Amino acid sequence: MAVTGLALFLFVVAHLIGNLQIFLGWEVINRYGHFLQSNLELIWPARIGLLVLVLLHIWSAIRLSAENKAARPQPYARQELVAASYASRTMLMSGLIILAFIIYHLLHFTVLVPAINLTGKNFETFVDAKGNHDIFAMLVIGFRNPWVSGFYIVAMFLLFLHLGHGVSAMFQSLGWKSPAYAPLIDKFAQMVSWLIFLGYISIPISILVFHYGGDYLTTRGLLQ
Repeated sequence: MAVTGLALFLFVVAHLIGNLQIFLGWEVINRYGHFLQSNLELIWPARIGLLVLVLLHIWSAIRLSAENKAARPQPYARQELVAASYASRTMLMSGLIILAFIIYHLLHFTVLVPAINLTGKNFETFVDAKGNHDIFAMLVIGFRNPWVSGFYIVAMFLLFLHLGHGVSAMFQSLGWKSPAYAPLIDKFAQMVSWLIFLGYISIPISILVFHYGGDYLTTRGLLQ
């Protein structure tokens, strides 16, 4: 659980850094996307590796949950929560909802299934002035839909809760947490979770609320 969690955490950070390039303009984000899409010998092993990590992480979570229940088949007559936070008590639930979001997100922006983007457009046909897939236009049009942005923000909030407890627990499970600096690790976990949450939601909020990228869509004739 801890090892796969660490690997997935690093991916979440790397993915955020890649996504934030949208604020550097259409040329930068489209060039980044073209690099990934044109290096299949890199992207496919990475995708398969991520799939394996996700499945192992889910399997570990289910197994640990089952072991916990088996260790205490009868519930406490009176349960007082002393150290357990809401995030720690709902890790399995938030993880499964995040998984459902990941599946939708992949179908939306990777597989490019037109039926689920709620825009009436086929993102596969988007090509920029340099002949690259127009990821900038795809993201801007995709997040201009309030339902899509809302679902994304809710999922990122659940990810925030998941990471807030998971990062701290990861240090504990790997034996990297001692009472001497445990409070610092807990604060680090909360801080990095907030930064990841704010970083991810900055994209749909900028597009939906502040109409970022609207001028570009108008120039491309994509704005209805």
